[in-house]
Amino acid sequence: MFDREKMLQLCNDWSKNTLMNTLDIVFTDAGEDFLTATMPVNPRVHQPMGLLHGGASVALAESVGSAASLMFVNPEKQEVRGIEISANHLKSKREGMVTATAKIVHKGASLHLWEIRIVDEQGKLISLCKLTNMILSRRQ
Repeated sequence: MFDREKMLQLCNDWSKNTLMNTLDIVFTDAGEDFLTATMPVNPRVHQPMGLLHGGASVALAESVGSAASLMFVNPEKQEVRGIEISANHLKSKREGMVTATAKIVHKGASLHLWEIRIVDEQGKLISLCKLTNMILSRRQ
């Protein structure tokens, strides 16, 4: 049975001392087929023109999509590796908060495909991303 609180705790604990921590990414919601995280938009994630950097958006998308695959694997026996990501940046943002939600598109034994929508506080689409994760057996 899916445990929302346990999943959020796992994701936020694993984020300590990582890029997710550096970018202030916080996992905020989870369900049986989705995972959501937020990231503040401030000078730490800006490009030189003062806008949200596309690379920061991609880092948010990959963080959420990769963590979401943990819902479908046994972390003691399997590992998740992002193998391809694409992003369409549709709207710029200077400040505030963005929210990324990863939803499963395909859940295979060795590949997971995720759609990640990054939206602003009004729900307007900032970036639309697609992430493919490979599921590997953990080496002992």
